Amino acid sequence: MESSRRKFIRNSAALAAVTVSGQPGLNNTSLLKKEYVQDGGMQFCLAHFFGMDKRRIELSKQMKVLGAVGGINPKSVGLSDVNSWDYAAVKAVKEAWENAGLKLKVIEGPPALYEKTKLGLEGKDQEIDNFISLIKNLSKAGIDTICYNWMPVISWARTTMDRPSRGGALVSAFDYEDIKDLSVTDYGTFTKDVMWKNLEYFLKAVVPEAEKHGVKLALHPDDPPVDSIRGIARIMTSADAFKRLIEIVPSPSNGITLCQGTFATMGEDIPSVIRYFGKREKIHFVHFRDVRGNRQNFEETFHDDGKTDMYEAMKTYYEIGFKGPIRPDHVPTMSEDSNEHPGYSNIGALFAIGYMRGLIESVAKG
Repeated sequence: MESSRRKFIRNSAALAAVTVSGQPGLNNTSLLKKEYVQDGGMQFCLAHFFGMDKRRIELSKQMKVLGAVGGINPKSVGLSDVNSWDYAAVKAVKEAWENAGLKLKVIEGPPALYEKTKLGLEGKDQEIDNFISLIKNLSKAGIDTICYNWMPVISWARTTMDRPSRGGALVSAFDYEDIKDLSVTDYGTFTKDVMWKNLEYFLKAVVPEAEKHGVKLALHPDDPPVDSIRGIARIMTSADAFKRLIEIVPSPSNGITLCQGTFATMGEDIPSVIRYFGKREKIHFVHFRDVRGNRQNFEETFHDDGKTDMYEAMKTYYEIGFKGPIRPDHVPTMSEDSNEHPGYSNIGALFAIGYMRGLIESVAKG
C-alpha cells in the first residue's frame, strides 16, 4: 500500500513537471496568454469640437482617454493675426492641449478645405496651397492625422436632433422624405462625375505632400450617404467608392476614416469593411458608433442598441492590428446633460468609452 502511494506521488510530480515545462497539460493555456495592453494598443480619444471645456477635459483624464480630436482655432488660444493653417496657430493649439493634460491626435474638420476646392471653383488652388501648408505645419508640430470630408455646402445632415430613444435619451435622426423636395443651393447643381473629378484634382495635389511629411489623410464618408442633397451629389456613399478613392493616388497617406455608423447606414457589413481596408493599412482613424435603419431613414443609437455586432467589429480591428486613433461618435444625450451639441453629451461619452473599453479588453484577453 505504501509502495503504491509513493508511486502515485512520483507519477503526479512527473506529470506536473511536464505541464510546467510547456508540454501538453491541462494548465498549458495559462502559459500562452499575452500580457494585456490597455485598449488593445488602440489610441482612445474624445472629440473636443466646442472649445476646451473644463468638465470634458477632466472626464477625459479621469477615464484615461488622453487623446483629443479637434480643429485649429487661433482665437481659442489668444491669436488674432495668424491663419489657422500657420505653424504659430498649430503650435499654440497643440501646446494648449498639452497644458490641459491631453494630446492633440487628430485634426478633424481641417481649415483651408472648403467649397472652392470641393466644387472646383475659382480660388481652389489657393485653398489647396493653404491645405498643404497645414500638412507641413502639422507634421512639424508632431500631429500626423487629418480627418476631412467631401461634403461641400451641406455637410453632416440630420432632420431631427432630439428624437427620444431608450429611457428618454435624445438622439439625432435623418429622414430623406423631409428634405428631398428642397430647392438647390445658390451654388447650383453638381453631378457625381464633377465631384469625383474635383476629388481627384485635390488628391493628386496633396497626397504626395502628405506622404513626404508623414501625414495621414483620412476621408470621412458622406453622412448621410444619399445620392444628393439640394442639387449637390454625394460620392463617398459606399465601400466601393472608398476602394476607388485609395486607388486614385496609391499612397500610405491616402486612407479613410472608418465611420461605422455611416457604413452601417449604407448597408455594408462592418467586419468585412474593416478587414478589407485594414489589411491594406488604409484605416487611419475610426468613429465607433451605431445606428438603426438605412441610408434613407435612420436614427443614432446607444453603442449597445444598434444593428451592428459591435463585439465582432472590435474583434476585427484587433485582428487586423489596428493601433490608430479611435473615438466614440454621436452618443445619445442622457439625463440632466445638455443637448446644446447633439451627439456630444459628456454622460453619453462616459457610457460609450466604458462600453468600448469593455469590448476591447474582452477581445484582447479572449
